[in-house]
Amino acid sequence: MNLFKIFRADIINTAINLVKQNKLPPCLDYSKVTAEPPREAIHGDISTNIAMVLANVIGMKPQNIAEMLIVDLRNLPWIASIEVAKQGFINLRLTNDFWYEQLVNLLRSGIHYGDSNFGCGIKVNIEYVSANPTGPMHIGHARGAVFGDVLARLLEKVGYDVVREYYINDAGIQIDILARSTYLRYREALGETIGEIPEGFYPGEYLIPVGQAIAIKDGTMWRNVNEDHWLSEFRSIAIDAMMKLIHDDLAMIGVQHTVFTSERELIDSGKVNDAFHFLYNQDLIYQGALEQPKGKVSEDWEPRTQTLFRATKFGDDIDRPLKKSDGSWTYFASDIAYHFDKCCRGFSQIINVWGSDHDGYIKRIKAIVKAIAGDDVSLDVKLCQMVNFLKNGVPYKMSKRSGTFVTMRDVVNEVGKDVIRFIMLTRKNDAQLDFDLVKVLEQSRDNQIFYVQYAHARAHSVLRHGIEMFPNIDCSQDSLVNASFYRLSDPFELILIRLISKWPFLVENAARAHEPHRIAFYLYDVAAAFHELWNKGKDDATLRFLIEKDKELSFSRLALVRAVALLIASGLAIFGVEPVEEMR
Repeated sequence: MNLFKIFRADIINTAINLVKQNKLPPCLDYSKVTAEPPREAIHGDISTNIAMVLANVIGMKPQNIAEMLIVDLRNLPWIASIEVAKQGFINLRLTNDFWYEQLVNLLRSGIHYGDSNFGCGIKVNIEYVSANPTGPMHIGHARGAVFGDVLARLLEKVGYDVVREYYINDAGIQIDILARSTYLRYREALGETIGEIPEGFYPGEYLIPVGQAIAIKDGTMWRNVNEDHWLSEFRSIAIDAMMKLIHDDLAMIGVQHTVFTSERELIDSGKVNDAFHFLYNQDLIYQGALEQPKGKVSEDWEPRTQTLFRATKFGDDIDRPLKKSDGSWTYFASDIAYHFDKCCRGFSQIINVWGSDHDGYIKRIKAIVKAIAGDDVSLDVKLCQMVNFLKNGVPYKMSKRSGTFVTMRDVVNEVGKDVIRFIMLTRKNDAQLDFDLVKVLEQSRDNQIFYVQYAHARAHSVLRHGIEMFPNIDCSQDSLVNASFYRLSDPFELILIRLISKWPFLVENAARAHEPHRIAFYLYDVAAAFHELWNKGKDDATLRFLIEKDKELSFSRLALVRAVALLIASGLAIFGVEPVEEMR
């Protein structure tokens, strides 16, 4: 239950009742009214801007509108007190009984706490990773892979119908280079000395077994033939081998896609032509010449007639060429066909997760989706910044077999998938992230995944000790909902209860913003509040979770501990991370 959504509805209904009493004018717009946690806890539990929103429309002072509203707001259940701030914010403070009720809701829901129908079953396509199939996944790919996978889980938790998609860029020049690199390894497998791998080719050792497999299967049949005869065959074999490698790498960090779309198949199936004709019939394609690029002065430059898409009509900086000088399709034409295909498949929302080097492509892709679907389909492009791979703060190169980069497989073998999945979301996607091999394994507060996992393990330790201290106690969720929650009256206990009760609100907001890193920040805050309460018990015996002479209070605190464990498990489930019950 998103308590802030419920109170927002109550606040708006209070204003509607004032309209019915002719104290406020009719036909007011409440779309910008918010009810959310105040920036500072001293201002209460819920803060609403309704008085300021309405003041902008009806010309009254916000404070006067607020004073009118709070007369009826005081009659709402669970309200302990109401204050009006100078700016016109209305701050509500809720009763302890209300927070105890949220604790009961959490215990009854378990790890499904925060699930909702917020997404209303809307179809969402998330395309992520989508690297050229030219080698194994590197640590940079892991960030986009984890971001996309966790975002999908987050959207599913709040009721969206999500498809996870991988776009295979298998039709470009890089694929031909991959085929030629594989051919070198094939000749090497036949016993030739190939020497140093030529510059621009793929030098990684991962192509050696591919070349060997071809040599075993076909023998010398490709050795002395022209490239025109073997290029297509080697291209196909290399792509299949690399996609198998990529599948295996992604599986190691728990990432699976439901749909794989091939760029080459889009072209061969005629879908690029289909998209072209659709736009042509909308008068969005024409023959014309572009101006010389700004900032690039060249005496050799001269305008030439090209097939262009009217991208500027939809917010792009220039119109975009669809064909090369030799008449073949541009990369952008394939991108058009791909997004045309997505729109035809009925998605209302499209999310592309790209590397930061694709920043310049956002406007043109947004232009094409707008041209194809108008306002019926929304596009959000999420850029993932680079990952700085370190060891004790020093840049570190780990892999040799890749040729030039640190493979994801090597890092998983070093630290485990759960560490990678959590750490990749400890920064916002568009901020650079440091991944330090040593620090991500430290058992300290500065290591976010350890700190959160430790809170979960500590909670289960308390539950185990509770059963030892009170052998006949039932610590199941069904039993704990009957605890005497009024005994949880210490300010630090109430702070923790308020914090974990905000989980449904946090989940919906993170899903709406497509920002799964908010989950990591929140889990860290919950862990910190729980550890702080545990430490308070070390200094003050009355605050210990278990008090042998007070079974009722101990039982109530065990309910709170169980709720914290369930909340953390619910968050880690979104991350695809296994919550641990014991730290080793």
